[in-house]
Amino acid sequence: MAQDSVDLSCDYQFWMQKLSVWDQASTLETQQDTCLHLAQFQEFLRKMYETLKEMNSNTIFERFPTIDQLLAKACWNPFILAYDESQKILIRCLCCLINKEPQNSRQSKLNSWIQGVLSHILSALRFDKEVALFTQGLGYAPVDYYPGLLKNMVLSLASELRENHLNGFNTQRRMTPERLASLSRVCVPLITLPDVDPLVEALLVCHGHEPQEILQPEFFEAVNEAILLKKISLPMSAVVCLWLRHLPSLEKAMLHLFEKLISSERNCLRRIECFIKDSSLPQAACHPAIFRVVDEMFRCALLETDGAPEIIATIQVFTQCFVEALGKENKQLRFALKTYFPYTSPSLAMVLLQDPQDVPREHWLQTLKHISELLREAVEDQTHGSRGGPLESWFLFIHFGGWAEMVAEQLLRSAAEPPAALLWLLAFYFSPHDGRQQRAQTMVQVKAVLGHLLAMSGSSSLSARDLQTAAGQGTETDPRAPAQQLVRRLLLHFVLWAPGGHTIARDAIALMAHTAEITHEIIGFLDQTLYRWDRLGIESPRSGKLARELLKELRTQV
Repeated sequence: MAQDSVDLSCDYQFWMQKLSVWDQASTLETQQDTCLHLAQFQEFLRKMYETLKEMNSNTIFERFPTIDQLLAKACWNPFILAYDESQKILIRCLCCLINKEPQNSRQSKLNSWIQGVLSHILSALRFDKEVALFTQGLGYAPVDYYPGLLKNMVLSLASELRENHLNGFNTQRRMTPERLASLSRVCVPLITLPDVDPLVEALLVCHGHEPQEILQPEFFEAVNEAILLKKISLPMSAVVCLWLRHLPSLEKAMLHLFEKLISSERNCLRRIECFIKDSSLPQAACHPAIFRVVDEMFRCALLETDGAPEIIATIQVFTQCFVEALGKENKQLRFALKTYFPYTSPSLAMVLLQDPQDVPREHWLQTLKHISELLREAVEDQTHGSRGGPLESWFLFIHFGGWAEMVAEQLLRSAAEPPAALLWLLAFYFSPHDGRQQRAQTMVQVKAVLGHLLAMSGSSSLSARDLQTAAGQGTETDPRAPAQQLVRRLLLHFVLWAPGGHTIARDAIALMAHTAEITHEIIGFLDQTLYRWDRLGIESPRSGKLARELLKELRTQV
């Protein structure tokens, strides 16, 4: 062992001198000398790596103070990089120098320098005269050489990783955890190179059998950042693996989405839908573990904003995109609904998951009554598998808020006695905190307003003041109260659907929108209504035109 150490030290001095000579001269003689010694130098690098990997960074520099200079000279020599596995061994040697937890600025600076050298090795786009001479002799143009070298190396490593994944518990053929960690560290400065994508993907989907994650956090963070900034494009399976293996990356993806939504135009669901689909989160949420994290972050946003309508609308759009992705992924659910909504009734979740456009219109009323019955059992009787109480059932229901909006339309477009099930559904949607008695009072109030509106629908002398009077009977004075929000929603549906409502729509909205908060509420309603009508194909030409005009006018006022 002592003799090996002496031999390595002698070899080290020999190769350090050789590299200095090769570095200082670029004559034909030095090129020939380099090519003659490539195999021997590669063998030296192998021995060096076997020695370095047993030491930490500080010990390495104590024994080989100029090791960084030796490796740097080798990394900038195109003949060495082009020869056999020299490039791969150089990368391994460089990774041995990295301080996993730098303690001072010198160690941090060293890490940065190593990352720069690694980036140079695999992404060099400068083709020196030596490279031109070498590649031309082989019949290759310089511009084709480095990309081909990088591509072949990446494909080789990716193939090795896939075999490692398939080998499972065959420890003799499995790649060591240390090597996987080293590879992930090497990839950090190279993430955005297109040719490195196969290696990044292979690392993400290659699961080891260790109890703890072996890939470097910096690798996950770099990949996630590149995905969010659209610098790389990976298959959805790799993105799912990233977010399953590194929770901070998933959380950052959600925060990135929130930032885009906050900075975008308020109350524009089409734009929100584009942002959500572009985030890849609905597709990834087909895995229940990711869905639960995303859903919990939406719940926190909802609580932090006291149930802001914009947050509710965003949750509904996200749920719609998620359901679409779920349908595209598999016609039959790979996971039970209970894994997505563990605290609510599976039968309720199954009914709500139905897209209204897939239900015949003549069955909408029957479906709404069924939803109301299931929700009422879960909220009031607690016998239908709900463990989270009324708020948990409400949180599930708001995911599918399109059904709630259909309730108001069904009530206003029917001259029959309002079904108690639909009145209960509206009262619960707008005020889930209420107890039975308070909710029953709200139902009586809503029924009275509906009676007035239906009586006025055929009037030839309808006025905005008449609507205000109808809305004010038996209601609270605070415009922010849930009951008042519910009544405003009925009035807005009325002016869009009732024959006489179109003529007084602007005056009615002017009377309602006496605060900026209510104006934004009305804008949100109009935008959501147009978005839903477009999806369901139920927009009437006259109502649609009026809604668009009102939306445009109100947006110019805020």
